[in-house]
Amino acid sequence: MTRPLRLMSTLAVECAFKRDILPRWQAAGGEIRTQWSPTTVLMRDIGAGARADVVVLIDAPMAELADRGVVRRETIVPIARANFGVATLPGASRPDISTPEAFLAAMASARVTYSLTGASGLWFAEILRSNGAEAALERAVAIPEGFTAEKLVSGEADLAVQQISELMSVDGVEILGPFPEPFQRPTDFSAAIFTEAADPQEAERFLDFLQSAASEAAYRAGGLDPRLARTPA
Repeated sequence: MTRPLRLMSTLAVECAFKRDILPRWQAAGGEIRTQWSPTTVLMRDIGAGARADVVVLIDAPMAELADRGVVRRETIVPIARANFGVATLPGASRPDISTPEAFLAAMASARVTYSLTGASGLWFAEILRSNGAEAALERAVAIPEGFTAEKLVSGEADLAVQQISELMSVDGVEILGPFPEPFQRPTDFSAAIFTEAADPQEAERFLDFLQSAASEAAYRAGGLDPRLARTPA
């Protein structure tokens, strides 16, 4: 039996991967096993010795892994960009978040859920603290990792903060909108092959798959902006 390709991936691309990219990969005969975690958790695990064949991470941590020789620098390819956003339940109140002032007021008057380890949650907390709105964090529903929008479905929160692509991974919620400028901070993601990959040839084939036109469409459908670097032959 062919050994499954092992993938470690940040949550921001999960919607596009699970709904389209991975099913197409498997339909074409590829097997894959995936660890889904925030980039901070993946970096912790990799630092402790965890390895796979391919990893998808935020660009800066990926560059750090290349500097340490954990991934092969020449294999790094950009795949997508994500923006931070806010979600709510269908039919719920839809507060204005189109300006910094309106955004802060909305966060102060609602039960907000955010991730303690995700890039979105870390930046969200920084926004509130640097704008004198840290009181909103005291009543917020903070989760250690995972999808914040699940707290909307469970009734524990009114608004969920995360990457828009991550919010879209939870069925039954609606995107209220993106963070307003200057609170928005686009996050770029790349894929690369581990230096210790057990099957580097299959890993290379998977990176080509991530760069295909069909995958580009999947990124858009999954709430991401594609940023592909090459066209497979």
